[in-house]
Amino acid sequence: MTCQHCVASVTEEVSEVAGADRVVVDLDAGTLVVEGDAAESDVRAAVAEAGYEVA
Repeated sequence: MTCQHCVASVTEEVSEVAGADRVVVDLDAGTLVVEGDAAESDVRAAVAEAGYEVA
């Protein structure tokens, strides 16, 4: 991710995942934190849908 548009895209996609109560993307750190009981596989799929991959 290189810009705030990237952050917005990932945040939007992951926020739609069932069980994702809170989504925080930190561009500088390159991290994504999801609070709630969302399935990891669903979060990974949402990140991929946004056009990115989980390291």
